[in-house]
Amino acid sequence: MKLRDFSTRSTIAAHVRRRVATAVAASLAGGLLSVAMPALADDHPPPRPAVVVQGEAELRAAPDRAFVTVAVESRDKDPKAAQKQNAIVMAAVQEKLRGASIPPEAVRTLAYQLDLEVDWQQGKRVPRGYLARNAVEVRVDDVARVGEVIDLAVEAGANDVTGVRFDLKDRAKLERDALRQAVADARARAEAAAAGGGLEIGGIERIEQQGGGIDIPRPFAMEMRAAAKADSAPPTSISAGEIIVSSRVTLTATIK
Repeated sequence: MKLRDFSTRSTIAAHVRRRVATAVAASLAGGLLSVAMPALADDHPPPRPAVVVQGEAELRAAPDRAFVTVAVESRDKDPKAAQKQNAIVMAAVQEKLRGASIPPEAVRTLAYQLDLEVDWQQGKRVPRGYLARNAVEVRVDDVARVGEVIDLAVEAGANDVTGVRFDLKDRAKLERDALRQAVADARARAEAAAAGGGLEIGGIERIEQQGGGIDIPRPFAMEMRAAAKADSAPPTSISAGEIIVSSRVTLTATIK
C-alpha cells in the first residue's frame, strides 16, 4: 500500500514537471520572437521612393597654348661626328627660338638617341652609319605663333617636325564648369521626371561622375619631314580649332 502511494506521487510529480518545462519553453520562445521582430524591422527600413537620372554637359573653348615637337637628325659614318653635328644644329635651333622670345624654360628635351643604322645584304648586317637624333618640345603661349615657331626651327636646321597639340592654360577650370553644368542638367531632368508623375523631388542622395573627357585638336599626327625652305614659300599655317570638354553624371534624388 505504501509502495503504491509512492508510485502515484512520483507519476504526478513527473507530470507536473513536464507541464512546467513546456510552459517555460513556450514563454522563452514567445520572448525571443517579440525581441527579434522589432530588430528585423529596424534593420530593413522600407525603401524611400527616388528618381535616378543622368546629366551631361559639353563646353568648347579656343586653345590658348600649344606644344610643338621638333627634332634634329644627323647622320655620319663616325658616331662622334654625327653627335657633334647634331649638337651644333640643335644649339642653332634653340638660339633661334630664344631670339624669337621663346624662354629657355619653354623648351624641354623629349628624346635623345644615337643609333647604328644597318642594311641587310644577302642575309648579313652591313653598317650604314650612325644616326643622332635630338627631339625637343616647344611650349608656345600664343597659338597664333605656332606656324612661326615651326618655320624658325626649320630655318635653323631642324629637319623633323612630328606634331603639334593644343591645350588650355587653365584646363581644370573648364573641366569643373562642365561638371557643374552636368549636375545642373541632371537635377533639371530629375525635377522633370518627378513632375511628370505629379510629384516633387526632395533631397539629393547621391551624385556620381560617370565619364566625360577632353578632345584636343591635333593639326597633324603623322610625321612631317622638313625640306629646305624656299625664300618665296608662304609661312606655315596652323589652325587651332576648339577644345571640347565633356562631363557626365548620375544623380539620385528622393521623392517628397
